Amino acid sequence: ATSTLARLHSTTELFPLLQEVNVKIAPLMVSSSRGGSAWQQNASNRSKVGDMRVRVIGLLLLVFSACGGTGSSPDGGRRFLSIGTAPPGGTFFVVGGALAEVLSQAESAGWQVSAESTKGTQENIRRLARKELDLALANASITYFAVRGEGNWKQAYAVRTVMTLAPNVALFIAPASAGFESVGDLRGRRVVLGPAGAGFEFFVAPILRAHGLGYDDLSVLNATQTGAVDLLSDGAAAAAFLGGAVPTASITQASTSQDIRFIPFDPAAREKLIAEYPFFEAATIPAGTYRNQSEDFEGLNVGSMHLITNAETDPDLIYQITRTLYENRDQIAARHPAGRSINESNVTRDTGTAFHPGAIRYYREIGIWPEN
Repeated sequence: ATSTLARLHSTTELFPLLQEVNVKIAPLMVSSSRGGSAWQQNASNRSKVGDMRVRVIGLLLLVFSACGGTGSSPDGGRRFLSIGTAPPGGTFFVVGGALAEVLSQAESAGWQVSAESTKGTQENIRRLARKELDLALANASITYFAVRGEGNWKQAYAVRTVMTLAPNVALFIAPASAGFESVGDLRGRRVVLGPAGAGFEFFVAPILRAHGLGYDDLSVLNATQTGAVDLLSDGAAAAAFLGGAVPTASITQASTSQDIRFIPFDPAAREKLIAEYPFFEAATIPAGTYRNQSEDFEGLNVGSMHLITNAETDPDLIYQITRTLYENRDQIAARHPAGRSINESNVTRDTGTAFHPGAIRYYREIGIWPEN
């Protein structure tokens, strides 16, 4: 109840009706007090008062349901906003908390922002569409298909980008003893392709297709990144698709526990993916990033983390949010390295989901929006 009341935009519509109720109920109450037990006996009076109460409750419910995910008190108090993230323990949850903290500290804006733990990108997109969230973090590859109603999405979702954040650099790894020389060598093998329902198929499926494979050509295992490392260690999996911000903790863990090999992408397949899908981007993992990595590895950004919102969100609000985050990017970076991606060369990068007009307005204002 407290959170619902806090989200009301205004209650001024209630005042005239409340006054009407007071005026009309008062004579009924007076007549009942004069008649002693007449109040209990007078069905007409009870009915009239009941009707008034129903009208008040009905309007209250109407106002509550009409209020979206944002709101402020009528006297200019705090405005409550929510950011959808992902389960605790992952990068999205930590970065979402950093964004929420920085936005809440913008005293002139008067926001109170909460980072909500969710199941991740797919839930975030659906909840944005229902206006249960104001902002959300998402993987750009999954959003790409969501706004088009393609892949596993049964409809097109009207969400927009606020800013492009940290890259998600991913690759296939395997024990060095397995002897895999290419992605094609994984045919028929047990390969970990992310947790069930996490949406890995949105970027893994195109990678497999580019290498002449499909999901049906592998014996697919589902596990978290930590679980994938365990499966590799005990020999239950031949390879795993792992990634995130560089260095990625799971790959560091895997390379520490055993000698591993980064399975190279076919150069032609990699270039085709980058040309065909805007969310794919070339990404080099420098030599020495992981134990026994003696050479640079030519990897792929398989879909950057990005901040998104509903297409109908107030442009002025998104303008203010974009400005606050960009101007305080050093504070975000101090809380998580992903904050370093909030820079003029990355934040406006097109990943295939249109930007919100409020964000575009700010980027144009500071001269970093790519007009072409």
